[in-house]
Amino acid sequence: MSADKHLQSWQERFEMAEAMQPLLGKLYRNQGVEVVVYGKPLLNASTIEIIKAHRLVRRHVGEKLRLRESFPFVQALSKLAVKQCKVDIGKLAVNYWRDHTDVSEIESYMAKELADAIDHADDVAPRDVVLYGFGRIGRLLARLLIERTGRSNKLRLRAIVLRGGKKGDLEKRASLLRRDSVHGPFNGSVEVDEDNNAIIANGTYIQVIYANSPDEVDYTKYDISDALIVDNTGIWKDEAGLGLHLKSPGASKVLLTAPAKGAIKNIVYGVNEGDITAEDIIVSAASCTTNAITPVLKAVNDKYGIENGHVETIHSYTNDQNLIDNYHTADRRGRSAPLNMVITETGAAKAVAKALPVLAGKLTGNAIRVPTPNVSMAIISMNLNAETSKDELNEYLKDTALQSPLQNQIDYTDSTEIVSSDLVGSRYAGVVDSQATIAEGKRAILYVWYDNEFGYSCQVVGVMQTMLGLTTLSLPA
Repeated sequence: MSADKHLQSWQERFEMAEAMQPLLGKLYRNQGVEVVVYGKPLLNASTIEIIKAHRLVRRHVGEKLRLRESFPFVQALSKLAVKQCKVDIGKLAVNYWRDHTDVSEIESYMAKELADAIDHADDVAPRDVVLYGFGRIGRLLARLLIERTGRSNKLRLRAIVLRGGKKGDLEKRASLLRRDSVHGPFNGSVEVDEDNNAIIANGTYIQVIYANSPDEVDYTKYDISDALIVDNTGIWKDEAGLGLHLKSPGASKVLLTAPAKGAIKNIVYGVNEGDITAEDIIVSAASCTTNAITPVLKAVNDKYGIENGHVETIHSYTNDQNLIDNYHTADRRGRSAPLNMVITETGAAKAVAKALPVLAGKLTGNAIRVPTPNVSMAIISMNLNAETSKDELNEYLKDTALQSPLQNQIDYTDSTEIVSSDLVGSRYAGVVDSQATIAEGKRAILYVWYDNEFGYSCQVVGVMQTMLGLTTLSLPA
């Protein structure tokens, strides 16, 4: 192909991606239809992100999907009365072009494949969400909720609750939402309404409430009712403490973004969200590390069986460590986080058993905090019940990441150059680094990357949706 043809091909793809964007936006805002390409979300995606999503189809089917091949499916989708669903146009297009050579039957094909979502009764009422705490996870959850803003959105961020309330606090909170040293600038507009103590982000009106205790707030004063309170503070971890939220008028359920104590269910979305019942009013989304390793451990155990194992977490430093040496109640954590590797404890390995009881008592774990601000790695060493090899294990995990019910939790890379900063913003619970896999006989070691902030926050949103009964029909099945 000549240099001019390369440029012409690129321009064609770019223009096609640009033409897709308004259709994708209208489908979500007006009909609640989220479009993906082999699981890669196109909601609010840039033109380059749309192009990259199409290129990744090669990993799934061995050949690329051209935008000119998928664009007619987006057009056809925009003409159908589909509502409240997730539609994979990548799978639909690939399946169609295997048996067809022209576009003449696309609309009838789409109507047949999406029949379950056409004129789907939209009888589920939107639900209010309150973020109690606005730290690293709270602000990323806000971003994820705001990016879904639209008339058809069922998960509505209504308020954030903070301690303090000193002069200038509101603007500083808005600034932290607007700018992030790790995840970059907020994708949109953030304004402050000083008179009403609120932040307005991409049209989402977020009431800012100041309180020192979970039971001090009357949410009904702000027209908030039957709300899910997402506690990001990590201060209260048992039923008694988290139950304080339920004493506030307007609150109905509580989700903790940390491991819980006692009998509270620890949920890893994609693994055991089915354990959530309508009667569960306090639930935990476990930890970032537990979310990263549990799906991979489930996949391995399902095929090979795990006799026992050890998980070593190489974890970015967190807010509870000191920038410079200073007093800390925990061992070693008082030493300067940006200057040291710090050995510390983690309960993630034991916590796996709460989401995956078959592994109870089989895992040990430890952690090393390292001088990076985000993205961590779990090194999972296992003794298996069945023999395998590096190639066999990698092939199985690749297939799991591409085709299985865990495809939204597990990603897979065969890059020989990937490093931690490349995973900032990953929406997966964990990413298997196949080049580092070691396996021989019944012994296996896996290296799993994870964005301990953003990837975990995506998992939390899944738990939120499940708690509120807002699960989405995904097509094709």
